[in-house]
Amino acid sequence: MPAATAKSARLRGAIAVVCAAVALSGSAVALGGCATPMRPAAAAQPANLASGLTTLPASTTQVVIVHAASAASTHATLETYTKTSSGWTAAFPAMAARVGKDGLSNHHVEGVPATPEGMFAFGPTIYGINANPGVKYPYHRLVSGDWWDEYPPSPEYNRFLHASTSPGGGSEALWKETNAYQYFAFIMYNVPAVRSRGSGVFLHVASSSPTAGCVSLPKADLIDVLTWLNPAAHPRIVIATDANLSSY
Repeated sequence: MPAATAKSARLRGAIAVVCAAVALSGSAVALGGCATPMRPAAAAQPANLASGLTTLPASTTQVVIVHAASAASTHATLETYTKTSSGWTAAFPAMAARVGKDGLSNHHVEGVPATPEGMFAFGPTIYGINANPGVKYPYHRLVSGDWWDEYPPSPEYNRFLHASTSPGGGSEALWKETNAYQYFAFIMYNVPAVRSRGSGVFLHVASSSPTAGCVSLPKADLIDVLTWLNPAAHPRIVIATDANLSSY
């Protein structure tokens, strides 16, 4: 090989090595006609949503945040956080949730399939058709005659009730909802109850459809959340659009 050609080949080889090294470093260079684009910046990590909440009770050290892109969305993201001495940390990876057929509502009323926005406690009992999965709350395994009173004129409106017949109206026969109510927690919307403001808002097992006004999760995710919740942590659930989260 002629000396000039060999020298040129050695130069091209050296440039290739340098370019490869620079590419690994993520820098942008142009050397001898060889350009290496800068490595894309890492995707921004999602914000810790719990740290932005300002209206949580001081005693609350667990929070569930259900947020949707818009009030019309029937899909939402559910996130769980625990408060430690170093601040709020995620308890589980974010979960895909479903909300009401009519999305989210700031003016929920009985019979409208929208999930109410707001900050709520969880009821003192967790319920389910299946055996206790290991929750820290008192657990009631549903039997025939277990209803949720959803009849606005009833004195037991928006409460669990055991009775031989329906309390009336749209009251739910809980033991018959063999998928959704395998396990569920009561989200304490409209407590104390105001007539016709809405009732029976639960965190329950998901199907492939939106809910009638509840929040639903795939069964395995729901069990994770229900067994994590601890009444001693005074947990709260916040339900809102992304745009409205800053108001809580």
